[in-house]
Amino acid sequence: MRVRKLIQAASTIVLGTVAFSMPAHATVPCEDMLKEMRATKASTTLNDTDKAKVEELEAKAVERCNADDDVRSDKFLTEAMTLLGK
Repeated sequence: MRVRKLIQAASTIVLGTVAFSMPAHATVPCEDMLKEMRATKASTTLNDTDKAKVEELEAKAVERCNADDDVRSDKFLTEAMTLLGK
């Protein structure tokens, strides 16, 4: 019985370590995603409201990208791409 509990504890530690070391969200380098979003924006016609929102999201994404926060930058760019119809 003790051996079984030790094995369970060891496997829990190993699985926890593996889960902790894996990224929570696979990201695309923000520079690549920014380039794609800008190309899409250049080929899309938006109303003034959506255009202002896309520009706001782009500015936030650039700020986060410059801070090496690709996860948050990508979230802003994904939202912008949704407004752009992608």
